[in-house]
Formats: sequence, C-alpha cells, structure tokens
Amino acid sequence: MHILLVASAFNSLTQRVHAELRDHGHRVAVELAAPGVPLADAVRRHRPDLIVAPMLTTALPREVWAAHTCLIVHPGPVGDRGPSSLDRAILDRADRWGVTVLQATGEMDAGDVWAFADCPLPEVAKSDLYRGEIADAALRAVLTAVERFASGTYAPRPQTTHHTRPYLGQEDRRIDWETDPTERVLRTLRAADSRPGVLDDLLGGAWYLHGGRPEHELRGRPGELLATRDGAVCRATTDGAVWIPELRARRRPGQPAPVKLPATLALADRLPSLPELPASDLPDGSHGAGAPGGIGYREEGRVGFLSFSFPGGAMATDHCRRLLHAYRAACSRPTSVLVLGGGRDFFSNGIHLGVIEAADDPAAESWANIQAMDDLVEAVLTTTDRLVVAALGGNAAAGGAMLALAADEVWCRTGVVLNPHYRLMGLYGSEYWTYTLPRRVGAAVAQRLTTDALPLSAAAAEGLGLIDRTVPCAPDAFAAETARLAGLLADSPATPSRIAGKKAARDRDEAVRPLAAHREAELTRMRATFLDPDAPHHALRRAFVRKEPAIGTPPHLAHPASSRRGDVTAMAAHDSPPASEPCYQEG
Repeated sequence: MHILLVASAFNSLTQRVHAELRDHGHRVAVELAAPGVPLADAVRRHRPDLIVAPMLTTALPREVWAAHTCLIVHPGPVGDRGPSSLDRAILDRADRWGVTVLQATGEMDAGDVWAFADCPLPEVAKSDLYRGEIADAALRAVLTAVERFASGTYAPRPQTTHHTRPYLGQEDRRIDWETDPTERVLRTLRAADSRPGVLDDLLGGAWYLHGGRPEHELRGRPGELLATRDGAVCRATTDGAVWIPELRARRRPGQPAPVKLPATLALADRLPSLPELPASDLPDGSHGAGAPGGIGYREEGRVGFLSFSFPGGAMATDHCRRLLHAYRAACSRPTSVLVLGGGRDFFSNGIHLGVIEAADDPAAESWANIQAMDDLVEAVLTTTDRLVVAALGGNAAAGGAMLALAADEVWCRTGVVLNPHYRLMGLYGSEYWTYTLPRRVGAAVAQRLTTDALPLSAAAAEGLGLIDRTVPCAPDAFAAETARLAGLLADSPATPSRIAGKKAARDRDEAVRPLAAHREAELTRMRATFLDPDAPHHALRRAFVRKEPAIGTPPHLAHPASSRRGDVTAMAAHDSPPASEPCYQEG
C-alpha cells in the first residue's frame, strides 16, 4: 500500500514507523503538519491508500479524515483521552500502559479502535519510555492496524467507556523543595523529560529543569545546591538530594528560544562556589552510568563493559575526552572482549550542537568537539588486542552511528533506528566514516546512505551488513542479554584467532590509505563549513537546538520511499517526545 504519515515532526517514533512499514513492503511518504501549510492539499497530491499519524500536536482537518481512513497513534490504553496521557501515567505511578491506534473522527481520541498493545512502564524518564516501551507497543499496534485495514474485512471496535485526562500544565508540575521528598521530585522530573521540563526558580532566574537522578550521600537544606559533577548540579530535597543534568532558560518575549544546556554551563556566573565532585571514569571507579557523569565500567569474567549515557545522546568536547580516558583505562584491563554502551536509550548522536550553539565562538567549539570525537573513534579503530563490541540499546545518528561502526561488531536491539549520515545538518561528517562505512556496506551503498539521508531499522541495517546482530528483547532486558552474548563471544574458540588477526588487518588497511588521510580529508571539509558564516549548517543547527518549527516538509520525506527490503528508510536527530503526546482531530 501507499501509506502517508502525517506528523508534527519527524521524531523517533515517526521515523521508526516509517522504517518498519517499509520493511513490511509498503510505500511510505511523510507530510509534516507545519503551520500555515494546507495539509488537505498535500494529502490530495499523495492520494494515499491509508494515513497514519504517529505523533500529531495540531488538528487533523475534517476534510482529511472525512475523505481518508486516518489512524491516530495515542500513547494510552483504550478509552484514555487527553493530551498528557503518558505524563500523567508516570505521575500516577502506573506500572503498565499501552498504545491505542484509533480512527480519526470529529472528537479527540474518540474514534473506533483498530488495535491496542500494552507494555510495562518502568521507572525511567518519559523520553526514554517513549523511545523504548511505548515505541515497541506503538509498532505492534500500528502493524496490526495496517494489516487489518489491508484485509478489507476488519471492522474497528467502538469505544464503550472513556476517561479524559486534562492537559498537564506547569502549575501541575511544580516542585515544592520544602516539602516534596526525593521520590516525588524524581517522578515529577521523569514525567517532564525531555519536554517540557519542570519550570523552577533557581539562583534568581526561571529555568526549566531537565532530567534527574538520585544522590545517595549528600544532604543539605531543601532546595539548596550542594555540589557539581560533570556539568550537573546536585540539589537537596527534604530527605536526600537529586542531580539535575540540564537546564533551559525561560524564553523572554521577543527573544529566540533558549538552548537546553548542561546545568553548570547554563548557570555560568550565577553558580556559587560549590565543590566539584570528581568523576570516576577508571575501571575501578565508584560511580557508573547511572551517575550524572554518565560513564561506568564493570567486568564479568573476560568481558569488560564500558557504559556511557549522555542526555539526548549528545557528546560535548568534555564528554568525548572523558570517555576516551575511560576507554584507554578499560583497554588496560585483562579482558578479551570490551563492550561499549549497552544501555537502554540513546547510544550516541555525535557532537553536542546545543553546547556549540551557546558557545561564544561556535566555530572553535565545533572544531574542538569534532577533534575530540575523532580521537575517541580512532582509539576504537586502533584497538588490536581484544574484540570491541558496540551494543546499541537505543538510537544512534551521525557521528554517534560512526562511533559504533568503529567496533569489530555492532549489536542493536530490534527497536533501534540508525541514521548514518550528516547531510541534513549541512555537514560532510567526520569520525572516519569514509573508512568505516564503505568497509561495512561497500562504496555504492555508503554513498546512498549518506546522500539519501534516510534512517534505517535495525533489521534493514543487518540486511545491509551495517550491523552484525539484532537483539530481540525489551529495553530493560538489553543489558543482561548483551552480557550473555558477550560472555559467549569471550568463550568462543574462534575469538583468540580473531584477535590475533586484527593487527594484520589494520596494517593492510593502513597501507591502502592511512587513517590520518581519512581524518585530514574529512576535517578539511568540516573546518571549511565551521568557518563559513554563510554555510547552511549554522541555520540548520540553530533551528534544531532552538526547536524552531518546520516551515514545510523536506523533499526527501515527501517523496514516497520504495519498499525494497534492505533499502534505506528518513532523518533522526537528538529528538524527544512532545511536551505531551496529543493526537488531535478537528471537528
């Protein structure tokens, strides 16, 4: 079928629906519901067999849903209505939730039900849930609904009962630092991550708080800032403390939207003198990836696990340098297999565009960031005394995808979406992609992936040879399953000979074209872009980090993508769920 996706943004869920529908043989196009763009005219041009709306924050016009079957993806169980469904489920401590696919009608979330899939609701941030359990349930429900529609015999079921949950505004998200215990503070932060954040007063300014993790030792007067670590600030609660990794200033009238930044960078000169707690990035360090620094190490037998988790998958210059330091320390350990990543959310999305945008000299910060990223990738590429596995429990894009490709093996959870390209941000790219991408898929496919700038499902990536293994499991099970598979790899009789052959293989490739030559050629192109004030990259970066609305649908999305299995499927970024997850239909 020809399926048209209508969405407010080409976010992670829309990308995954796009990719997996194509994997199932459908022709898929996208139209963004951009302000001032007549959606009905666009739909008439496409003449789709079916419309699916994975994420919609504006009204679907009557003339669209009256003329076409339109399936709305609602992140809530059957009968649940309202624009803040998932947010309220987290605040209400729900332990199970689900996704309903219903038909658009004149009343919001009231249409007949085509499919429903339930899912657990672990205590993780909303954005993590949205890309994990909610996305898994959404794909099961969407694929079921599409199959039922295609059969021509299925009659959707009317809703018999319903419960409308009102919009969750900032007045309902307020943290009372004088009375709220740590559990309540963390739950409030999780329900607002990564958008809209929790509006709060801090050091004489109005800030949106993003993210939150518990602190188990520090204590202080409720609301007081206690310490910093790796860009995060620690704030006391009534019975403990929490780490807040990122802040975003409240927008002032007539000013551009502020950028979400590491908390200490956002506060800058407002920040009082506080103790900076040391990062423990070494293999015997005392904190792991759950701490605000986001880096941890452990060993199980002959396998080392170097975990890292940075907000939004964005890696600033300091993140890259710290991870490189930890990587080198991990390589000093007596292991035969080293696993990178292994967490449930983003692996990496490359350089930190937000920090670059906020820098006094964006060109200089861009240059420092890409050099640090290249240093990290080079260290992985030149490791010849053990096997390195990149374990992706979540999405990866741009330089983060190329970081994964530097490993000997790449394992992806089945729900992962990969975007191995840079073009949509106006960049040529670096991270040795001109070496690693053709090495895996060949020059022709590498050219197509980077030129077409379309995302891949994990299954399609495996079909192309871009990754080595898909891991079919729930997000919470990925770390354990990765550990099991890594143990089998370490115990494999073939592993010693594979390790023994790595140096010779690296030497052969170096003789053909040195890594330094790849790096120099890539960085020459990147530096020219960074230093050119008229390069499109600067406007694209600004629009991305300041969340400027799209003015229309990019041509590479509006054109129906082919359904050839293993072909490429359209743009990922360091995305997030909407502030709430509304799915509107206009009466």
